[in-house]
Amino acid sequence: QVQLVESGGGLVQAGGSLRLSCAASGRTFTNYAVGWFRQAPGKEREFVAAVSRSGGSTNYADSVKGRFTISRDDAKNTVYLQMNSLKPEDTAVYSCAAVPSYLNAQAMGDMANYIYWGQGTQVTVSS
Repeated sequence: QVQLVESGGGLVQAGGSLRLSCAASGRTFTNYAVGWFRQAPGKEREFVAAVSRSGGSTNYADSVKGRFTISRDDAKNTVYLQMNSLKPEDTAVYSCAAVPSYLNAQAMGDMANYIYWGQGTQVTVSS
């Protein structure tokens, strides 16, 4: 019922910044919890950040806390992931996911709770 398209990835040097966008079509994000996940070569997909459908709750992986910020603009049906102070270990394919449910902080970090996924965007951080 909803399609998600990520954009904003690219190649940056360590210490640089990128802002990823997750744009939805078909449905509004207003009532959707939205999360960002990433998968690096040779590693399993891992949770990065998420925001509740109300926008009042966020959750971040410890590895990105203090550097990444998730936000949403429901008028534009878009969720953003601002990534600052990027490190080489942040290199991965970043995907956004959504579900029309309220998820508490713990549940937002579990990719099994999401039903809609984007195609992903590559983020590469050089040394």
